[in-house]
Amino acid sequence: MPDNYLPQVRSQYEALPYPARDPEEDRKRLVLTWLEDLPMINHYCFAGKQSFQKGFRALMAGGGTGDATIFLAEQLRAVNAANAQVVHLDMSEASIALAKRRAEIRGLNNITWVHDSLLNLPSLDVGKFDYINCSGVLHHLADPDLGFKALRSVLKDDGAIGLMVYATTGRTGVYQMQALMRLVNDNPGGEPLNEQRKIANARDLLASLPASNWFMRSEDLHHDHKAGDAGIYDLLLHSQDRSYTAGELFDWLEDGYGMHLAFTDVQRGRSPYLPHMVLGSKPPNMAAALRKLPRRRQHEMAELMIGNIITHSLYATRDASCTAPYGDAQYIPFFFHEPLTGEIAAQVFGRNRGQPFLLQHQHSGVSVMVNPGKYGPKILALIDGRRSFGEIFDLFRASWQGKAAAPDNAALFADFAESFETLNALDRLLLKHPDADAAAAG
Repeated sequence: MPDNYLPQVRSQYEALPYPARDPEEDRKRLVLTWLEDLPMINHYCFAGKQSFQKGFRALMAGGGTGDATIFLAEQLRAVNAANAQVVHLDMSEASIALAKRRAEIRGLNNITWVHDSLLNLPSLDVGKFDYINCSGVLHHLADPDLGFKALRSVLKDDGAIGLMVYATTGRTGVYQMQALMRLVNDNPGGEPLNEQRKIANARDLLASLPASNWFMRSEDLHHDHKAGDAGIYDLLLHSQDRSYTAGELFDWLEDGYGMHLAFTDVQRGRSPYLPHMVLGSKPPNMAAALRKLPRRRQHEMAELMIGNIITHSLYATRDASCTAPYGDAQYIPFFFHEPLTGEIAAQVFGRNRGQPFLLQHQHSGVSVMVNPGKYGPKILALIDGRRSFGEIFDLFRASWQGKAAAPDNAALFADFAESFETLNALDRLLLKHPDADAAAAG
């Protein structure tokens, strides 16, 4: 193994596979992961044109007990993706055993299992991949950059990487607690404490900490310590753990590797990275100026404003053109992540008769002022997941009753832009190209 490889980390995940999973639960439910939704991957990584056919290959690098692997493999089976393959790679034999059993229960035969470190990818002869998931892994390496280089070595030129790494600001209390536990578990001159003793010490302290403790003050952001021994150890006792700010990720991946980053927080999309959405219910005088700042600066500021981003989830692609473009009449808009229809969306966006209104989105916790434009509600009402923007605009004009000429596509795109941007920032309105549907049907 390379010097980067940490025996303590492997020992932890052999003794306490994470996240803890009972394979029998797979008979009852499918665990969903945010980054592995095929429509999301298509929208952010392949400009909406990916059919997932023709031998689509995905690598789960550090796949653990298999949540992302199982979810992606199930979706690929559901869309009849011929010759699609998911490669699950992990250094923990115990974790792979759990993931394998889950796949067996589901009858999945499109997964290949590799017991190794992702650091060895350049020499493993596993081929190249269209999509690589690496969630919760790089921040546990002694040299995360070496890990990212290993991922890049097996990524196709037009491929994409879905990453999750810890976020610094939202984990402030976690790192104070980790420092505390290192002091508690230090045993000068004696035998090092084993995992179970450390876990017992953590449980003992958690039951007694005062409300003023920073971890206790932010405890509602974290759930692992309530999910058994593996969760406690991973959150509070890990031997190798680092975090990043949004700015540091731009420095590392965009400046260092020239990759385009599309952040998408679980259930909230990129809304917690946009100051106008973080401060939306009570916008400051500077709100309009903040929206004009470069994307990177907005992300850095918003992370500090909101304070509760505990992980950064993002897609890393070769450039911005990998995201499906707004403003192309060929593209098909569709609602996603909750049972939202065009009719319901039209009612919400039309309730203030064309004037700005406060959108309060329960699932994400976002409250933001939105200008629906003159035609936003009518356009939303025509979105059904099958019609392209061009077809929607043609239907809109067919019912036009104004004295002036009906607006052209450019005018309608401009009018609908803020409505689209708001719903897309929440990852509730995505785009796909008709070629993807045609290829999948064929």
